[in-house]
Amino acid sequence: MDMRRIRIIGTGKYLPAKEVTSEDLDIITGKSPGWVYKKSGVKVRHYAEEETVSQMGAKAAMAALEHAGLSLSDVDCMICASSIPEQPIPCTASIIQNEMGYGDSGIPCFDVNSTCLSFVAALDLISYLVDAGRYRRVLIVATEKASIGLNYKDAESSILFGDGAAAVIVGTSAENESAGILASRMETYGSGKALSEVRGGGSKFPPRHYSPATDAEYLFDMRGEAIFKKTSKLLPDFLSRLFGEAEMRMTDLDLVIPHQGSAMAMRLLQKKLGITDRQMMNIIENHGNTIAASIPMGLHEAVQGGRLKRGDRFALIGISAGVSLGGMIMEY
Repeated sequence: MDMRRIRIIGTGKYLPAKEVTSEDLDIITGKSPGWVYKKSGVKVRHYAEEETVSQMGAKAAMAALEHAGLSLSDVDCMICASSIPEQPIPCTASIIQNEMGYGDSGIPCFDVNSTCLSFVAALDLISYLVDAGRYRRVLIVATEKASIGLNYKDAESSILFGDGAAAVIVGTSAENESAGILASRMETYGSGKALSEVRGGGSKFPPRHYSPATDAEYLFDMRGEAIFKKTSKLLPDFLSRLFGEAEMRMTDLDLVIPHQGSAMAMRLLQKKLGITDRQMMNIIENHGNTIAASIPMGLHEAVQGGRLKRGDRFALIGISAGVSLGGMIMEY
């Protein structure tokens, strides 16, 4: 087991003010009362109105800095780990830096995108640089405005999502600490690329090609059942390889923080993988699926709620468009 010595030193979260209940979405989607909650397991999710992803990300970042007792000048790298950028150019991390009032600071900024696994991918990549001493403290921000691209004609997918941001600051573990990454793994199966996508907005369907006739190309499209069928076959062997790297079993963990995709998917995941209620971190009911912000939001809630304490061992587990599977085992 080759441990990377990094320590989580601060977490933060931001949710926009507007609450959208399952009852609201019953009306919007034209479904019978109670249908949305039964299908999604989400009672309330938050939608950003005028706020941008950079504004939400900046607020989550400031909360994480406050939790760590730091200012942004104490950070020497910023990463935005989100699925949809605020704009194609420049990177969203630089826009967040400027939003925080540090636009002339010189702090290096870049984005990492693996849709729902963006935070895990960013943490995995940057951990090697922190462990090597290249950076002392790194701020990772995951911020999502899913509501802007939902297609309510596709009711089963659109009802799952919410907006918001989460931020995590990582630094080097002290000599007398055991905090670090015990194992990490990511696998991608591109044959599932069409199972979850937004086709418009890039070079294939650029914005200037938008018209009412091509509207669906610019909205979120997901085949949830097909994704679950594909990933459920792959996940047990994937986790066996991940836990093998850490020389651990699921029963050795104090907490599991999964991507909060949907209540049904999480129940099936819990049953299939043998995760106990004590181990399971579940925030889906009052957050919805916040895409890349989902896992760091769960991490923040675990820290703030006392479910994750120093010395505890935990796992971050998720799937993303691609289709990708990702996981990380850490000691907090």
